Amino acid sequence: MKNINQAPDDWPLGNILWFAVLVWFSSSLLSQSAYIAIHGLPYDAVSMLQSLGPFYYFVLFLELSIWGGLLTMGYVKFTRARRARSNAAGHVLGA
Repeated sequence: MKNINQAPDDWPLGNILWFAVLVWFSSSLLSQSAYIAIHGLPYDAVSMLQSLGPFYYFVLFLELSIWGGLLTMGYVKFTRARRARSNAAGHVLGA
């Protein structure tokens, strides 16, 4: 039996990923809110990124890679859960 009073050795990668997404979303929301409070209008993310010049393409590639990784991880998790569910249903039916 697992001892609940003992700290786990390591956090699962999925938990760390969701914490990162939560921090990213929260910081984006707070940043936009602060900008609106100061200037009265939301900032234009596209023009801000384009002001980076050639570095813009690196930032765009990085963001697309992150989104692609999130979608891939979500798909893998979904297919594993679906496969486990179908295997469990097969064992129940076969018994």
